[in-house]
Amino acid sequence: MKSFSSFHPTVLFLYYLSVVFISMFTMNPVILGCSLIGSILFFSMMNSPKVVLKDIGYYLLVFILIAITNPIFSHNGETILFFLNDNPVTLEAIIYGIAIATMLVAVIFWSKSYSEIMTSDKFVYLFGRTIPKLSLVLSMALRFIPMLKLQIKKVNQVQKTLGLYTADSITDRILSGIRVLNSVLTWSLENAINRGDSMRARGYGLKGRTNFSLFKFYKRDGMLLIAIILILVIAILGFVFNIFDFYYYPAVSSLEITGVGILEYIFVFILMIIPFIIEVKENIQWKLLRSKI
Repeated sequence: MKSFSSFHPTVLFLYYLSVVFISMFTMNPVILGCSLIGSILFFSMMNSPKVVLKDIGYYLLVFILIAITNPIFSHNGETILFFLNDNPVTLEAIIYGIAIATMLVAVIFWSKSYSEIMTSDKFVYLFGRTIPKLSLVLSMALRFIPMLKLQIKKVNQVQKTLGLYTADSITDRILSGIRVLNSVLTWSLENAINRGDSMRARGYGLKGRTNFSLFKFYKRDGMLLIAIILILVIAILGFVFNIFDFYYYPAVSSLEITGVGILEYIFVFILMIIPFIIEVKENIQWKLLRSKI
């Protein structure tokens, strides 16, 4: 079940904007850890364990690759561990690489859940009146990757069924891949043109055109919106008063553990796990309801 996706598109968009903004504009390890935990927990609630383990395994490799790459190219830092090709490998560069990898993987998981939650109809609902052309292009772009993956799978299966390629040689795989790519690119261009013509025929973007929508702003949407705004304001104050400042060069700075700082981290962590809490609450209520029936 995806209870979080049933909230109003305005609330959902503001939430994702907040968590991505906080994750990308700080290198504080506590905040990055909270963002990574929150994104993975929510992603695990939306997908099967097999998909979750597969994605975590893949992005774990990406995490390790980024963490290892940074100290190879960056030699800043005062704590030299060893030399590689006469270049120093420092502890600070390794820690900084881990922080960058944490941020990137967290943003990737937030983006994956965003693509499932913020569907094209929600995006068009938000920006269809103000920027109709751009919103249409962006909504099509957001749907392009999952549609492209599905179409590649379909074309590949059809060509295998037709017996166009059966050998296991590398040359045969390359040629088959080129045929599939050529077919899918032609399909995507044709699909984009048809979509544009269809929306133009419906009068999309014209002045005075009314828009039908099933989205309504309920009391729970208002409560969640207020909570997101309050926590976002608290987090911004943390940036303004340098509570979240953390440096890796020339030496790794220490976290300032104060009462205000702990409260700031707690609020940020709550913000990151709001979708997970909502999904868990919905699942518990659903199971209790089924047990009564």
